[in-house]
Amino acid sequence: MRSTMSTTEDKERTKVLTRRVLWKLDMHVLPPLALLWLANFIDRTNIGNARIAGLERDTHLHGTQFNTALAIFYVSYIIVELPSNWVLKKFKPSRWLPFLVAVWGVVTTLSGLVHNFKGLLAIRFFLGFCEGGLLPGIMLYLSTLYKRHELQQRVGIFYASASLSGAFGGLLATAIIKMEGIGGLAGWRWIFILEGIATVIFALTSMLFLPADIASAKFFTDEEREFALQRVRLSHGVTMTAPLSEPSQHITRTEADAEKATEDKIEVEATETLVVEQAEEQFEWGEVMRGVKDPQVWMTAVSYMGIIISLYSFSLFLPTIVAGLGYSGGAAQLHTVPPYVPAVVLTVVVAIASDRLKWRGPFILMFLPITMAGYILAIVAKTNTQRYAAVFLIASGIYPCGPCILSILPNNSAGHYKKATTVALQLAISNCGGFVATFTYDSSQAPTYIRGHSITLAFVAVAWVAMFCNVMYCIWENRARAEGRRQDNLVKYQELWDAGKTRAPIGDRHPDFRFTL
Repeated sequence: MRSTMSTTEDKERTKVLTRRVLWKLDMHVLPPLALLWLANFIDRTNIGNARIAGLERDTHLHGTQFNTALAIFYVSYIIVELPSNWVLKKFKPSRWLPFLVAVWGVVTTLSGLVHNFKGLLAIRFFLGFCEGGLLPGIMLYLSTLYKRHELQQRVGIFYASASLSGAFGGLLATAIIKMEGIGGLAGWRWIFILEGIATVIFALTSMLFLPADIASAKFFTDEEREFALQRVRLSHGVTMTAPLSEPSQHITRTEADAEKATEDKIEVEATETLVVEQAEEQFEWGEVMRGVKDPQVWMTAVSYMGIIISLYSFSLFLPTIVAGLGYSGGAAQLHTVPPYVPAVVLTVVVAIASDRLKWRGPFILMFLPITMAGYILAIVAKTNTQRYAAVFLIASGIYPCGPCILSILPNNSAGHYKKATTVALQLAISNCGGFVATFTYDSSQAPTYIRGHSITLAFVAVAWVAMFCNVMYCIWENRARAEGRRQDNLVKYQELWDAGKTRAPIGDRHPDFRFTL
């Protein structure tokens, strides 16, 4: 009886502490990250708004030079993503991420001073260097604070709140443009200057509140801190283990019985294990190569590339598309806001459902067809009203997919540097879609943009196929592990350990580890 009461009390205490820990993490981590992501979102949209306000005219751009200036950003953006994630732990995410944002705020401010195409190219190139490390860094950082299936709703909430706020960047730009002539500067220059200064303020503010990790979080009591550390360690389970054995004689291979003579049965004798804490794991190129060779990286990267082409072209050219529908000035900026509203609501709903059901890919497979329907409607539309309605479908289908696909690899990679590599590499590959997005739409297609919509529709269809392949791969691999067909992973890992080729934990190689769909 007492044992039953004790168990009940322990469960109740665990529930109470879990709620307290998650609430404190959410309140101290998500708002600063939302500020950083908002700065990123505003930066993505400000050049589109500046274009409407006269950027091309004043910098004497012609032909595809504006698109080239957009594309050069992605060169440096892609280059910096992997190295940034590798050094994140060393420099502490609570300092490194705000530092990147503060520097790009300064560069954004300088964007207001460019006078020609070369100056714009230089500014956009350096801006990419500053921005590239933010999103992979945020995903890696969150994966160290939350359990695997608590992650997406956090990503969805900060992602959606910042996106909705960023949607009002158009309204902000409209107000700023009215500063035309102040200080002898054009209104579009003030967009960059003021939004750049705001970005620096966001960065410095977030630096004051973000904890470096759970162990150093000052907002926890001692009891809460110990509980928070323990729950994350338990959630990592066998993925953090490594053998203490010295000789590889602990591993024996025996022939199966006569009926299964063609199969090898692998037996691993029970050995002591140690736990390799994330803070203690050292950088190894072997872990980097494990990340590079992971098939999920490439399948999800191809899928995310298609999603990114839709997302980036949507945010970059929505003001231009709306202007092509017959709206101008403040009306054009105002009409860029409503399509984000249902998109943001669905993003949060899907994020919460995704963590409850422990699904990622299946939701993407459900929502991408909505985006495809939007592009098809945009292609066949005969009136401006139909084209504007298509924009709602596109946004409602594509935005919920962002947090889903961002959460797959943090869920399915284990071992700090393996995860750091997979998360950043996925984004580096997929961000190549930025080159396509920047040249997909040009003013010669206005107001129908049929070619741009058709190209993007094709990439979204490819994204669906790639995600379907990834979901099927996870199902197949989970089944193989459940049936005991991945036990030899233990042997291979112990041989690497005994040969001194690794001191990283076994990570997602452990046969008891299961992939999130």
